[in-house]
Amino acid sequence: MKLIIAIIRDGDNDRVSNKLTDADLRVTCIASTGGFLRSGRSTLLIGVDESRVEDALEILRTETTPGKSSDEKKAVVFVLNVEDFVQI
Repeated sequence: MKLIIAIIRDGDNDRVSNKLTDADLRVTCIASTGGFLRSGRSTLLIGVDESRVEDALEILRTETTPGKSSDEKKAVVFVLNVEDFVQI
């Protein structure tokens, strides 16, 4: 299992979250701030089977929008190994 942590613009959050859930991927959103002028960000936590990582990354690639400046990225994404997963 993998945990994808994606930091995206607030304006992209609804669209990205809806596409992820439409693809039967679970997502949790945490409001966050950062970057220049402390602009609004959303941090998405996406737990996926290893076989679905590329599906989730493709949604992030296609559904996030470019920044206003040429050096601003669409998203910051981390893909982490999950040693254990428990639902209580």
